[in-house]
Amino acid sequence: MAKGQANEPTYSASDITVLEGLDPVRKRPGMYIGSTGPNGLHHLIWEVVDNSVDEAMAGHCTRIDVTLLKDGGVRVADDGRGIPVDPHPQYPGKSAAEVVLTVLHAGGKFGGGGYKVSGGLHGVGISVVNALSTRVILEIDRNGDHHQMEFRDGGKAQGGLAVTGKAPRDRTGTTVTFYPDPTIFEEIEFRAQTVTERLQIMAFLNKGLEIRFKDEREGRESEVIYKYNGGIVDFVKHLNAAKESLFRKVANYEQIEESMEVEVALQWNTSYNESIYSFANGISTTEGGMHEDGFRKALTNAINRYGRARNLLKEKEDNLTGEDIREGLTAIISVRLAEPQFEGQTKSKLGNVPMRSLVERATNAKLAEWFEENPREANQVVQKAIVAARARVAARSARDLTRRKSALDGAGLPGKLVDCSGRDPRESEIFIVEGNSAGGSAKDARNPKTQAILPIRGKILNVERARVDKMLKNTEIQALIAAIGAGLAEDFDLEKIRYHKIILLADADVDGSHIRTLLLTFFFRQMKPLVEAGHVYVAQPPLYSTLVGKEKVYLKDDRAKERFLADNPNHKNDFQRLKGLGEMDFDELRDTTMDYAKRSLLQITVEQAALADEVCSVLMGDDVELRRNFIQTNAKDVRFLDI
Repeated sequence: MAKGQANEPTYSASDITVLEGLDPVRKRPGMYIGSTGPNGLHHLIWEVVDNSVDEAMAGHCTRIDVTLLKDGGVRVADDGRGIPVDPHPQYPGKSAAEVVLTVLHAGGKFGGGGYKVSGGLHGVGISVVNALSTRVILEIDRNGDHHQMEFRDGGKAQGGLAVTGKAPRDRTGTTVTFYPDPTIFEEIEFRAQTVTERLQIMAFLNKGLEIRFKDEREGRESEVIYKYNGGIVDFVKHLNAAKESLFRKVANYEQIEESMEVEVALQWNTSYNESIYSFANGISTTEGGMHEDGFRKALTNAINRYGRARNLLKEKEDNLTGEDIREGLTAIISVRLAEPQFEGQTKSKLGNVPMRSLVERATNAKLAEWFEENPREANQVVQKAIVAARARVAARSARDLTRRKSALDGAGLPGKLVDCSGRDPRESEIFIVEGNSAGGSAKDARNPKTQAILPIRGKILNVERARVDKMLKNTEIQALIAAIGAGLAEDFDLEKIRYHKIILLADADVDGSHIRTLLLTFFFRQMKPLVEAGHVYVAQPPLYSTLVGKEKVYLKDDRAKERFLADNPNHKNDFQRLKGLGEMDFDELRDTTMDYAKRSLLQITVEQAALADEVCSVLMGDDVELRRNFIQTNAKDVRFLDI
């Protein structure tokens, strides 16, 4: 049809949709809270709590109470100043409190008078919570009075702000109770562990602030109080509690300049991995930013200067690299500034260039002072870094040797690999199986066109506690690297993987769980893109089987067995305990695990996995720090096959 003909769709002013008030939030919630899944749901709590924390950072709040209510709501109360209740000059007939809850980009964080520093950047926090809730109850204690206002169905005010009585005991503060909208979110059930982990971090970052959490939901009642007078020093001690510290002292320093301040705490342990956590105005900057860049650069310079000055590094020796120095380091970097520049509403990276300079100056000067005052600890740090540098050189040689061997051996496939006949990686999967006998059963149960089997012997090396040069000498790890075929660490090339499903298949007992944890640790540390792209799976075989009539029923674990008995109290048949994969015939293995892996996948994010005890134990065992690293690096799409 020629341009301009009668049937051509028109595009005029009437086609321009204007979303007013809180409508944009309900139309595109992901723009404001990231997603409508569990992360977005919990983001509602963070937005409300962040406002209370801002009051604490301003010196007006000493206690925050967060309660998961029996009826599915959340109540957040603080003893701050309370949201202003007087009429707003730009909105006749509306109180400032109503404006804060119903107008986007309204708050006390723009003009400079309300807050010197704050976590809120766009001023959309509590109004977004209002928009995405079926009901919000706002209570404010201020000027001796108790004020209350209610909103329904996405932020519609049910009357104005009204005084309902006197403030109890002359209290001041704000209480927000909200109920997430089930038509917006995929689920509206909050997870207590997600909430408490975040609240604990907030308490660490705000020295002396008391945060109380209470779960009133039936069957899940719990209560915990977080308060740390040592602040981020206590945070570092907490993170290193399960590790062997290089020395007992925690180095810490702070510096304040005009509208910016920085506080750092750090301590080394005997492990081989660094754990650096940075925050800006209490917001976790998981992607780092200027403050983290300044710390890393100055840390490297300070330790090299100290090593040279004390002749611990000889004249002809190269400087230590940042990687050498940060081996085994646990550090918290917390900065506060008046106008933070974050990348996006999720605030994952700090962009303020002056903050990099401040952190760099503070670290160069203050850390040098700490080293002078603590020469024994400083020498230990330098010596550990020197050993790490030697190991780095050895690891490079080991990697070069691995590359040369692979080139000489052609495909370099391990001899015990039972490969599949298909050559399309997208349709191929490899089962990494515990033990040779289990490998035999899996070989008989597999689909030879698409399923490969790689048996490994027992527990592989714990790469969390071994350097790369030692790791690359391990026979089982060599077999894993060769079978997957995409290299290792910085040389890993996701495009070269030979299988798009890497499925870990171990026994249903404690040893099997340990083996899965070790394998997942290896993939996460050395082949992270494989995990992030969603190619790593865990196949959980059943622990029990029993007969119901002539049909065999499989039960995942003791909990599943108890549920089965509760549902079938008259069940008479015995239960067979299928402790080892080698004890299962190939029909059992195919029916319960290998075919199942193709048929039904329960996909969960790593953060969700860390909240479910049974999944968490499979993913990371009891290593809380490793789980935290796993979550904070935003590894996606680890999949758990739930029978």
